[in-house]
Amino acid sequence: MRWLILYARSRQAPTSAAAVTLVALAAWAFHQDGAGPMDLVIAVVVLTANVTASSVGLGGRDIALESTAAIRWAPRRAAHVLLIGAVAAAALLAVQAVGPELAPAEVVARDSAGLVGLAALGAVLCGAPFAWTLPTGWLALTLLVPPPGGTGGQVASWMILPPGTTAATGTAWALLVSGTVLYAIAGPRR
Repeated sequence: MRWLILYARSRQAPTSAAAVTLVALAAWAFHQDGAGPMDLVIAVVVLTANVTASSVGLGGRDIALESTAAIRWAPRRAAHVLLIGAVAAAALLAVQAVGPELAPAEVVARDSAGLVGLAALGAVLCGAPFAWTLPTGWLALTLLVPPPGGTGGQVASWMILPPGTTAATGTAWALLVSGTVLYAIAGPRR
């Protein structure tokens, strides 16, 4: 059990948990007036904030030490990515349990899976300190750039599409699988 506490501290889990809690409380506090037309966008912003707050823990302080450790990192890295996604979704679902529903549970699960996959890809490509760039960048493109038509548009704007959209679901799960596998095998960039 001691290794788990040390691992959590080295990955800045207490700070990330505090940030996720503050984002959830802010979403609850600012959305007390009931449902509105921008609820799905608010839900996606909250999920992105939760994932980006936790993504700093995708790398330890000394990456060289981790690559020489005598333990298998791949299962721990994969579990860490999946835990970030689960916590991000659970925080938003907890807000929805005591307040208005911002998004259906299927969309929350889909979007948190895709966003955490993007964060894991960001850690592999840019390093753990900059793992937040891919989820934040894709969110900005989704919200600010009008999507093209057809399947390409659905893939590009997967975060804000309604539940049951095949292209959105496929994109999110593909991002989760590819990001988790690449991060588990390669680890964060130095």
